[in-house]
Amino acid sequence: MERPTQQRSEPREVQELRRLKDEQPDLASAADLQIQLLLLQRRVQSRVSLPKMSLDTAQLEKALTAGRPILTFEQIPIDWSDLRFLIRSTAEAMRTHDAIESEDFRRVDALARDADQLPAAIRNWYEAARPASSGGGEVAPAVAGLEPLLLQAMRPFLSRCADAVMARTLFQGWTEGTCPLCGAEPDFSLITPAAERMLICGRCASRWRFHQLACPFCRNGDRSKITSFATRDGLYRLYGCDVCERYLKAFDGRHAPRPVMPAVDAIATLTLDAAAVQRGYR
Repeated sequence: MERPTQQRSEPREVQELRRLKDEQPDLASAADLQIQLLLLQRRVQSRVSLPKMSLDTAQLEKALTAGRPILTFEQIPIDWSDLRFLIRSTAEAMRTHDAIESEDFRRVDALARDADQLPAAIRNWYEAARPASSGGGEVAPAVAGLEPLLLQAMRPFLSRCADAVMARTLFQGWTEGTCPLCGAEPDFSLITPAAERMLICGRCASRWRFHQLACPFCRNGDRSKITSFATRDGLYRLYGCDVCERYLKAFDGRHAPRPVMPAVDAIATLTLDAAAVQRGYR
């Protein structure tokens, strides 16, 4: 059945999520929340400015040779009015879908209203996720437990930075398992048609090449200690490390009918998450 004409102007990711709902009704609630978050972020994304950094390719590649993520907090083009809107709207969406505790909802609402505390809290959230060698540390009590919500609210600003930088560099030479731009860990990966593996940052969505099978979390490269399995259609794979007991999902682009879409694929693979947890991975 053909969908109404107005939905043709929706982002491709939203269209795919609606299709996923039709095909797998048990994922409808998660897909609905993801659609709501994507549309909220789209309202802000179009007016986010470029990052406050040089986008000269040579300078970017020189910065990468230092082995540290190159985007500092000061360089993120945050509009604080837009961010407060996103924090509140994201919290409301999560509450509607029972994805946030009442106490956390009250905490984040108070944080969004506190013009003095909010910048420091967001800085802490951003910098705490970076590797310890790059200034990472403990999450402050003000944001502890709110990280998933803040990630969604900050996504338009961080993905804008990633798009701008990836237009100038492919992060050649970066061999770390953490993001070369913001320093966060990957939460998805892509197997390219050429059978290369690209990690996808769970925060800013930057992509960078990494060893085909090595664990990005502990660098274990012993294939006998990497467990992998695929979905029946072969579109997704999961790699579990038997050393650190972490896992990472992958979109197999070698025979895929569409490009990887992390916002869609994260929902489509919720059953893989459950299978990983049952096997003792985290």
